[in-house]
Amino acid sequence: MRAYIDSDILIWHLRGEHKAAAFLRKIQKSHEYQLWIGALQRAEVVFFMKPHEVDKTEFFLSQFQTAPVDQKIVDIAGSMYRIWHPSHGVDINDTLLASTAKETGGIIYTLNKKHYPMPDIIVKKAW
Repeated sequence: MRAYIDSDILIWHLRGEHKAAAFLRKIQKSHEYQLWIGALQRAEVVFFMKPHEVDKTEFFLSQFQTAPVDQKIVDIAGSMYRIWHPSHGVDINDTLLASTAKETGGIIYTLNKKHYPMPDIIVKKAW
């Protein structure tokens, strides 16, 4: 099964948060999940790298497969956004990850479960 790691966990890991590193090691060692990130979660990290962070960040991200965004994913995400943004304030990046997980049967790990109120998406708090 695919475990989609939300950008908050990726960022905390890159900032040196030990809980993030321990969580990612635990997921890797379990062999229950394949480590994935959504295309926009990857973008959230790489767009804001500082020049001295590029090598370390690219190496870290190479440990994950990045899910592509296609027309079906965008259309599902658009529907989710129209439903959940008015009541829960979900953003485009979160709905794109949720629709990716829905289409691939994956699970989302995050620190912000409130960003994923969709009842048909499996979401777990990382720590």
